[in-house]
Parts: sequence; structure tokens; C-alpha cells
Amino acid sequence: MGEKLLFSRVFSVAGRSVWDSVEWHHVDAEITGADGRPIFRQSGVEAPSSWSLQAVRVAASKYFAGAPTSEAREASVRHLIERVVTTIVGWGRESELFESEPDIEAFSDELTYLLLHQHAAFNSPVWFNLGVEPSPQCSACFINSVDDSLQSILELAKTEGLLFKHGSGTGTNLSVLRGSQEPISKGGTASGPVSFMRGFDAFAGVIKSGGRTRRAAKMVILDAEHPDVLDFVRSKAKEERKAWALIDAGYDGSIDGEAYGSVAFQNANHSVRVPDSFWEAVESDGEWRTVKRTDRRSSESMSARELLNEIAEAAWVCGDPGVQYDDTIQRWHTCKASGRINASNPCSEYVFLDDTECNLASLNLMHFVQDDGSIAVTRLKQAVDVILTAQEILVSNASYPTERIRSNSKRYRPLGLGYANLGAVLMRRGSAYDSDEARTFAAALTAFVGGAAYAQSARMAAAVGAFEGFVDNRSSMLEVIERHRDCAKQIEVAGGELGDAASAQWAEALELGNRYGFRNAQTTVLAPTGTIGLLMDCDTTGGEPDIALVMFKRLVGGGTMKLVNRVVPMALEALGYDEPARHAILDFVDREGTVEGAPGFRAEHLPVFDCAFAHGPSGRTISAPGHLAMMAAVQPFISGAISKTVNLPSDASPEQIQSVFRSGHALGLKAVAIYRDGCKRVQPLSASDNKKNQLKLPRMAMVAATRGELPPCPTCGGSQVRSGSCYVCSNCGETTACA
Repeated sequence: MGEKLLFSRVFSVAGRSVWDSVEWHHVDAEITGADGRPIFRQSGVEAPSSWSLQAVRVAASKYFAGAPTSEAREASVRHLIERVVTTIVGWGRESELFESEPDIEAFSDELTYLLLHQHAAFNSPVWFNLGVEPSPQCSACFINSVDDSLQSILELAKTEGLLFKHGSGTGTNLSVLRGSQEPISKGGTASGPVSFMRGFDAFAGVIKSGGRTRRAAKMVILDAEHPDVLDFVRSKAKEERKAWALIDAGYDGSIDGEAYGSVAFQNANHSVRVPDSFWEAVESDGEWRTVKRTDRRSSESMSARELLNEIAEAAWVCGDPGVQYDDTIQRWHTCKASGRINASNPCSEYVFLDDTECNLASLNLMHFVQDDGSIAVTRLKQAVDVILTAQEILVSNASYPTERIRSNSKRYRPLGLGYANLGAVLMRRGSAYDSDEARTFAAALTAFVGGAAYAQSARMAAAVGAFEGFVDNRSSMLEVIERHRDCAKQIEVAGGELGDAASAQWAEALELGNRYGFRNAQTTVLAPTGTIGLLMDCDTTGGEPDIALVMFKRLVGGGTMKLVNRVVPMALEALGYDEPARHAILDFVDREGTVEGAPGFRAEHLPVFDCAFAHGPSGRTISAPGHLAMMAAVQPFISGAISKTVNLPSDASPEQIQSVFRSGHALGLKAVAIYRDGCKRVQPLSASDNKKNQLKLPRMAMVAATRGELPPCPTCGGSQVRSGSCYVCSNCGETTACA
């Protein structure tokens, strides 16, 4: 082909071992359950002294290869990273991407540095499987198709099971299945998609994701024009009410207890796919018609506003369904000639063609922030180039569950580079998450990452050729890249130096793409970064704001310790508070859990410390419009979509949820999910009459579970936080997919 990849060194030094860039020590990695009993222990784990004990525990318990009691089990973070990097570099040598051996060596050292210093992390299947199996599954996110036949439906169940086994999540649009009132060929009527959903959900609940303990994750989507759309919308809320009745009758209401274990759809996220025409009908108070699958004739008519009300009412009850905006998704589709985008992965950040996959990786933004709060642009660009190249190398060497997914993945080569710690970076800079300043910064930052990723993809196309489907989709892909570039131009001035750099990256991406094409049909998403966020010692996940100003940390010997969020002192310093003032404010935060009312604290700085959870006497929190506005600021610069939850207070009304869904469409988002505080009645204690057998949780888990916002971890009983559309346990790192 043409120009091969050149790699200079930004993080490493030629001739010096990257492993010597950190100090090493040995620690005992132990995870205890809520009852105080150890659920994992490995003594003498070698790890960088800069890594927290939590990060070491995640690496050792989730990612070390080998049986837990085997002498062959990995015993060092170095072994883990070396296994992954050595495998990628070995495949890279065979890929013909690189100009020379020194470029490969530089790439290897730079990749090692980024992983070792917690600057970046791949999704969990890479850590699980790379270097362990000859042809490993490397992706966390899959989209599967289904046809309107029993054979295809059963084949989908098999495919999903295999994906769950290897630690991945999957999504499918079931709208091709005929409705429950439509005829079947041998007489009678069809079962309908909601009936088959029960079987899919049951398999997801019993197959241990990654062959370990965490729950599988799946997304089920139905088009708003499907005849069974009302049954679909109501399905999960009905099951939630059944669980409430069982809890009220005395059954165990914990997340894996008898109540929730007896009802369906607990392992799936549900979303309704809604076109622009639906929102037009809502605005005009018009009718909405559903369409039969068999003959495409009109099925029934209903008020569009009434359907939206049903969606909002169900989401008020249990958080589902979410909404996906079909026409917006199709407008940003790079491969229009290859078909429509019908579905997404479980957390809705990967939206692309059916029967494709996406391997994810995320950058820890905090490591690219300089002392003055600005972004180290050269370092960030190098990180994008290195990680995206590594992800590209994985595509040709990974295994896939079906031949169709294998073929499409290699034909389109979609990637999902994203980031974590945005909320922490904004607070550290002294910027309120819900502010124009924060949104401009986040937009410029996201634009820079997205533009740099596509520019590197074009360079890889110059080296080994564009993805196979590029020729058919050249016009639509370049049109979408041009739209990204035009959006970047709009933040060029307001975004300052970072905005200028972002605009330049998109201009370069378009210029190189015109010349060489692109190696990857997609390059970026904004994923939830659950377990890998803990691995990187991130304070916040994905694009989410901080959860709270005070955290409760589990102690190895039992009990908890209250800690002030470590970003708070950085923010106070950025806002100009001197050391004595900072000390007084931090003491107050430690006692009260808020900055509101702290001695010497200036009221105009309150918004900087607003979090996802309410704090202070006035119950300050980031509003739903604040969440939506941040999503709207960064969406124009992401190939895929955003895994993020719009948090709502317990007293939010269904009408307010409707407003969120309407606003998501107006703001140009691709998908929106909501979560109303308290809508899940997960109990922190066992409902057993024998008090000796009751499960005792640490304070943070008890408080969170009682609120209903965060059910206790099903593995260890520890406290969880929301990570996009998923949960992640702050004690043991358990999560669902997209990690």
C-alpha cells in the first residue's frame, strides 16, 4: 500500500525500560463480602505503588489469567499488561501497518506506558482473553440481527449465550418479528416479540458473563410503529409491580432475591426506536399508526401523545424503556449504502449495522490535565494514535461468535475509543458541570479526540487500505466527516487553544479521508467505563458528573471509612482558596457531606460542586436539562452515541420524563435513558424472619439501597454507582457489559 505508520515517543524513552518508570511493591488483594467473608484473596500481588488497592484488586480478581488457586496464575500487574501488549505487538508486526522495527518498538513502549500509568484501558474482554486464547473474543459490544422465523429466534438465543459467556453485551431490534395478533403460516397467531423476550432474558440471567460472576447485559429495541409497541412499553413496568407485590408479601427484595428473581426482563435494557414523524405527531396532537409486519398494512391507530405518555409512565415506574431517535441516528450513519442502523449495544453507545461488534477502550482524562487546568494536547493526541492503532490490530485477530459478525466486523472495522473522568476534570478545573464553560470545554475535548481518531484511521488506510465497505459508502462517510468538521468549526473560537486544535484535527481527518479513505467506519463512542474506570482509578465514569462529595470506602478488616472526594481540594485550589480556607472547608465537607454553608465558602461557587446526587440543606443537584445539555454538547463529535443516565429526583413526574424525551430529540441526541431515584424497591436487608441471617451491609450500601437508586452488588453486597446505563460495584468491580 502507501505510507506506513511512524511512531515517535512522547511518554517513553528509547533504551529505557518502561517498567522502571514506576515503583513496585507487593500487596495482598482481598475482596470481602457484605457479611465480612472473603470472596477473593491473592497474596503478594506485584503492582505499581501509584495504583490504589482498589485498582489492584480489580486487576487481580477480574483480569489475572489462571485458576485462582493455581501456581500458574498471574501474580503481577506487569504480567497482565505484558500479556496484552505482547500479543497486540506480535499481531502488529504481521499487519504491515508500521514503517520499521523502531516504530513498532516505540508503539510497544508507548502502549505499555499508557496502560501501566493508568492513562488508558481496553474493555474487559481484552484483559480476560488476550494472550490466553489463540483467537480471543476482544469486544464488549455486539449488535445481532434476527429474522421472523423460529429457527432464527433460537439461533439468536444461542449467539447471545456465547457472547455472555465471553464477557460481552449484545443488542437486537426485534421489530421484524410479527405482532402477537398477526397470523402464522400453519394457523393461529404469532407469539409476538414480548413473549420471546422472556426466554432471551432468562438465558441472560443464568449465564455468567465472562465465565465469572457478573451479570450478562442485553438491549432489546422495538420500533414505535410495531403492532405490539404498547405491550413492549408496559412489559418491564408490569414485572416491576409484580416484584413490589412479592416484596410487600415478605419475599426477599434484594437484587438477586426471590422477588426480583421471580419476574422477567431484569437482565435487559429496553428502548423504543422513535422516528421524527412521531415527534411531529406529538407536537400536532396527531394520530400514530402501527404497521403489521406481515403485509405492512396499518394495524391500529392511537394518539401519539398517549403513546409518549405510556412510555413516560413506564419509565417513571422502573427506568425503562429509554428512547432512541431513529432519524438522528440515520443522519449520522457513515455507511448508509450498506443498510439502516436498527439497534445498539446494551448501553446505547455503540449504534451501527446489524451483526457487527465494537471493541472499546477509554482514556483517563485526568492524566492529560496540566497544572493550569488545560489539556496537554500533544500527549492526548499520542494516546489517541496509540490506543486506536492497538484497537485496529485486534479486529483482524479476534474471534467472533458467528460468520456474519466476523465478515461484517472485518468489512467495516468499527472501533469505540472514548474517555472517562470528564466530571472529575471539570470539577478539578473549577467548572460547574452544568455551565456553558464546562460544555464548551467538553465539546472541544471530545472534538479533539474524535478528529484525531479519524485522522489516525485515515493514516492506517494509507498504510494498508480503507475498510472494504468504504468504496460503497464513500459519499455518505465523507459527508458525515464533513458535518463533524463543520460542528468543530463552531467551537473553534469559544474553545480556545483546544478548540483550535480540535478544528485542525477534523480538517486533517477530512483531507486524509478524501485522499486515502478510512480504515474504520466508526472510531469513537462514549461508554460507561465501569470496571475499567476502577482499574484506572477514575473518580467519575464516562461522561458522567461526580456522584457525591463524600464517599464511603470499605476497609479490608470490615467497616467503612468516610472520605472526601479527592477532586474537591483540587477544585478549591483552582477557585483560589488558600490552604487555611481549603482546610476549613474540607473539614466541613467531611462532617456535613456538602460545601453549602462551609466557613469562608463563597456561594457563587456552589454550582461547581453539584453532583448527580442531591447534597446540602437546599438539596442541590444537577438538573435533567443540565445532563441533556452536556450530552448535546459532545454528541456532534462522537461516531456512536453516549451511555449516560439522566438522573431525576424521586418526586419527578411522568410529565417531566416526557419533557426529557422531547428535549433529547430537539437537542439532536441519538438516545436517552432516565433513572428516577427510588423507582426500584431493592432492599438492603434479607426479608428472612431469622434476624441472624439478615445481610448486613456497610453504611454506603445500606443508604444507597434504601434510596432505591443503587441496589447492592449481587456478588459482594457492596455499594454500587451508576455507570452510564449500568451499575458498577465500588467494592469488587462487578458490572454488566460495556466495561
